[in-house]
Amino acid sequence: MKEGIRRIGIIRERKVPVDRRVALTPKAARRALALHPDLDLVVEPSPVRAFSDAEYEAAGVRLATDLGDRDLLIGVKEVPVEHLLEGKRYLIFSHTIKKQPHNRKLMQAVVGKGITLMDHELLTDSSGERVLAFGHWAGVVGAYNALRGWNMLHGGPSMKAAHECHDLAELKHEVLKLVDRHALHIVMTGSGRVGQGALELLEAAEVQRRSPADLRAGQAAGPSVTVLGTGDLYQRADGAPFDRNAFHRDPGGHRCDLLPYLQHATVYLACHFWDPRGPKILTHQDLRAPGLALQLIADVSCDVDGPIDSTLRASTIAEPYYGYAPVTGGEVAFGAPGSIGVMAVDNLPCALPRDASEAFAQDLLDRVLPALLGEGDDAMLDRATIVEEGHLTPRFSHLEDYASQTTNAH
Repeated sequence: MKEGIRRIGIIRERKVPVDRRVALTPKAARRALALHPDLDLVVEPSPVRAFSDAEYEAAGVRLATDLGDRDLLIGVKEVPVEHLLEGKRYLIFSHTIKKQPHNRKLMQAVVGKGITLMDHELLTDSSGERVLAFGHWAGVVGAYNALRGWNMLHGGPSMKAAHECHDLAELKHEVLKLVDRHALHIVMTGSGRVGQGALELLEAAEVQRRSPADLRAGQAAGPSVTVLGTGDLYQRADGAPFDRNAFHRDPGGHRCDLLPYLQHATVYLACHFWDPRGPKILTHQDLRAPGLALQLIADVSCDVDGPIDSTLRASTIAEPYYGYAPVTGGEVAFGAPGSIGVMAVDNLPCALPRDASEAFAQDLLDRVLPALLGEGDDAMLDRATIVEEGHLTPRFSHLEDYASQTTNAH
């Protein structure tokens, strides 16, 4: 086992609003201790975590309020500056690598306190694929919210809010209340982790896959979902044939061709990754086009000021919906006459904290913990390290102005 990485602590989430997820669940923690007998693992007690302190104790995991002796502290979200322990090593989602303004004080504190910071988002395998992510659960909850919003617009039976459901099984039971199924035609962008999560939920609702050609021709029998590939959604601006590889290298010089599908699709489910170099997907002008069947946009990707102009702001788990008025381009009440419903929650996995945590913890246990214990891929950890003992690593030297106490970040 690598010297120094033996004593690990799972920290209590303290960010507001409350996040009930955890990086290592009781079940995963028990397995970790069984697989790695030399591992010294403790969990900081928490009154808000989706798994109770008692569940950890029942799994044979020790609780500890003092984490000062830990070699590594693992959490989910950012740690409030006042709770950062000097000189410690952290593994969290720091949301700092894009110079996010709201986390500059966190980065400055990490440097100032001599902390080593690793980021879950940067843990990648040899092919560059992320090994830890909550994206699947964003897709599950996003699709559920789309169906719940549909029922609200159509006066159907009330479906529980996602965060009021105990787990995925209850979500899948609730979607059986779906009404006006024949009129439900979903067009979806994105086929990665987020998209696969959305399709899992839609399958439980017995929504059938249809081809882009059928939807575009108005021949997709409902309830249906049509997943658009990049070649279905984008065209070259100069009229040349679409080249998928060239598009992924540089999406500039392309235009979006979503409107023909929205003549028939009643719900748009956005699960894509958007490159800012590429064209917008839906502009205010597009949303004023005559003949649109569109009633609801569920923007799971939730890029405010991004590719979908109706995403005026991020909504919340407690209040996930608002209305968009195409005529003015402004916000109105959800369900207002002449409006399009919008769902744009930016922390969807938090609504299913137990399921999301179990899946994340399994990947952490299988794909990351061995490396942390000196039994796996050290290069993966190096790629994920933003700051080493208070100093930016060479790969992240471009964050120097952001991390400095004396300069303004760009």
